[in-house]
Amino acid sequence: MAASLRVFMLGWVCGCALTACGQGVEYVRSEAMIPVRDGVKLHAVILRPKGSESGDPLPFLVERTPYGVSRYDAKAVNDFKPELAKSGYIFVYQDIRGRYLSEGQFVMNRPVVEHTTKTDVDETTDTRDTIDWLLRNVPNNSGKVGVLGISYPGFLAMMAGVDAHPAVKAISPQAPMTDVWMGDDFFHNGAFRETYGFDYVQQLEGQKTDVRAQSSEDTYSFFLRNVNFAGAAKVAGMENLPTAKIFLTQPAYTKFWQAMAVEHDLDHVSVPTLEVGGWWDQEDMWGTQAEYEALHKAGDPGGVFMVLGPWNHGGWARGTGSSLGGDFGKVEFGQPTGEEYRTQFEATFFEHYLKGRPGFDLKGVASFRTGVNQWERYAEWPPVSGFTKAETYLGKDGQLTYSALEPGQTIVQVAKPEIASYVADPADPVPYRRRPIQSTYGDGSKWRTWLVEDQRFLDGRKDIAKFEGPVLDREVTVTGDIKADLFASTTGTDADWIVKLIDVAPDGQQLMIVDEIFRGRYRESFATPQPITADKVEEYKWSLHGADHTFLKGHRMMVTVQSSWFPLYDRNPQTFVPNIMTAPRSAYQKETLKIFGGSRLEFETPIP
Repeated sequence: MAASLRVFMLGWVCGCALTACGQGVEYVRSEAMIPVRDGVKLHAVILRPKGSESGDPLPFLVERTPYGVSRYDAKAVNDFKPELAKSGYIFVYQDIRGRYLSEGQFVMNRPVVEHTTKTDVDETTDTRDTIDWLLRNVPNNSGKVGVLGISYPGFLAMMAGVDAHPAVKAISPQAPMTDVWMGDDFFHNGAFRETYGFDYVQQLEGQKTDVRAQSSEDTYSFFLRNVNFAGAAKVAGMENLPTAKIFLTQPAYTKFWQAMAVEHDLDHVSVPTLEVGGWWDQEDMWGTQAEYEALHKAGDPGGVFMVLGPWNHGGWARGTGSSLGGDFGKVEFGQPTGEEYRTQFEATFFEHYLKGRPGFDLKGVASFRTGVNQWERYAEWPPVSGFTKAETYLGKDGQLTYSALEPGQTIVQVAKPEIASYVADPADPVPYRRRPIQSTYGDGSKWRTWLVEDQRFLDGRKDIAKFEGPVLDREVTVTGDIKADLFASTTGTDADWIVKLIDVAPDGQQLMIVDEIFRGRYRESFATPQPITADKVEEYKWSLHGADHTFLKGHRMMVTVQSSWFPLYDRNPQTFVPNIMTAPRSAYQKETLKIFGGSRLEFETPIP
């Protein structure tokens, strides 16, 4: 049967145009409306190398996305996936249910459901039904499928590994949205990511496409003026969008958020998985390591791999990766880390599992250690062999001391006398980046690189407690899951705690290495918030996430503590209210926060 007739009979909406990009691989582009089990049809773009209808069968590489696929052609593949394009795959890009040209209803991070009837659908069933169709209808395929994606598509790639189709032989969830309440896009340890949630929900749920939210106003001023998320949502006319309604009515870790969390479905390793994440990912740093941890514990560790490098969100997929940052702070890595990832890890991973080729030699985790700028390999994450526990202690007069423990040694910390205090005023919250603060994805926004912004822009503020160590006379490496253990009190009945670990260079530049927030009302339970007893010393312990960084000789280690990070996170009123999303203006009160001895950071360090 002629190729054109085959395309027509399969019901493809076919462009049949051949495009190429310079010396890149030539591809034939087709479009299809793929039926799934409940009758909905999902739009897909299919790109296969010219002439591949005969010869050796090729595997599929599939990316599913809410961001639209009509733009994908040969130029896009060669530009964005040059290493994979040269290897030879049938690329499939699909609009997920309810987005762009696909039929059906869109549900943000649609949870996995029980599949008892044809109407029980989720992203796992849509993926399996799509693969069934591709295997039957795309000629000369090898019967093998790889799935990959970054961010929301990373979440969708992980869905391909949950009860995986037998043809799926490898997946790569990259910066995947995994638990959007616990540590990814919308909340971190109960604190609401106000600007991001506000902009992203408008982008994804305000229309079937993803037109980005724009504002000419400093968002710091906008959210301060509108008091709380309810006020801001009303002004924007978005209070009835599905996820915005959930923000407003279910700010705690309810069953809704728990059902959406992917890690709870990762009870076994069903397919080789390559997780990818960046140390300075401004959106989904948590998901990569959470999925790796769940899969590593649940199944054969030989089938779970992870690459962690010096990138922002998706930075490994574009450019050389030799530096990160811009006008307000820049870090140099001395080598093309992005290109190294794409050639040494991503391309060889799919070639090995989809084509049986040698070259993928990763046995566990590859980590780019910043500071000394070199790749390290570990059997697992956090690394154990060759490492011991280490701690930095917060002390009086802003002192910071470092101590490496003997292998197997543990120290039980208890609260000691007060070492620092500051007054936090919700009317003057600490900005998370230099003002003016543009909309998340708005024109001129510095959102993508704010995590490497020089923190000296906060010098002089009285509502930040700083603890700084001496000039280092040797290198000090911090590795693994960095945890904060804070003994603190407040004169109020609620509080936020933000801890940052900072590398202070000899010229004074302050680079954040890890940082994270914890909302005090959730110290006992994320599902059931409770007021804090005023003036009572409480222990707060939470993860600042992973790092692999060497503080060089001549540098200093610094830890800072603050109680607002605005408007990335909504303001804590500092008096307990049932729902911060709707807190009245009168609830926002100035309070005194105190930090006590025994407070520290915990991490791993190489055994000398």
